[in-house]
Amino acid sequence: MLLKICEVGNPVLRKVAQPLTSEEIQSDAMQNLVGHMRETMRDGPGVGLAAPQIGESLRIVVIEDIASYQQGLSKAHLSETQRVPVDFHIIINPVIELLSPSDISFYEGCLSIPRLMAKVPRSGSVRVTCLDEHAEPRVIMAEGWYARILQHEIDHLEGRLYTDLMQSETLTTIESYQRNIMKSTLSSQEGSSDKSVFLRRSQPTGASPKNNRRQGRGL
Repeated sequence: MLLKICEVGNPVLRKVAQPLTSEEIQSDAMQNLVGHMRETMRDGPGVGLAAPQIGESLRIVVIEDIASYQQGLSKAHLSETQRVPVDFHIIINPVIELLSPSDISFYEGCLSIPRLMAKVPRSGSVRVTCLDEHAEPRVIMAEGWYARILQHEIDHLEGRLYTDLMQSETLTTIESYQRNIMKSTLSSQEGSSDKSVFLRRSQPTGASPKNNRRQGRGL
């Protein structure tokens, strides 16, 4: 079942989400919710989705950044962003530790802030302790793009949006990025076929709103 994604301005996005008990995690209701979140994230389309984004103030995140999502991105871009495929997984009650300074900036988009993106400084490596969907403890060591996804999604659980951390002068629409910033970036990268340097991919000029939504992957 597809769930409605809450957009910026909805109070649930500014609340600190509540942790779950082991009993709650293993309940049928919670397992169903996770399944709906997975379906909604893929429809978004996104590489991550936090429960507050679908109106549930709970400390649950689903993540998936499989290889097919990265088709069309150049080897240079994938190397620069340290972006590698990440299989679907669920993290619950996460606690994140930044292992390096938050001094690496790339454009981010968000399913809860449609049509916009901006550069956001993030740490290049993190450690996350959490529970999985079976309430089993897990430790995640992540670098590069995966570390960025984790930071972005866990921010949602703390009532933060990327706009709180962004370099405000870089805020732009997807259309403006397509028209201006991306063109400049590509012209400086010989042989590059990059379509974006942000978490929601750019859209073809003149695409319809529905096609725009499906051409990009946000968080």
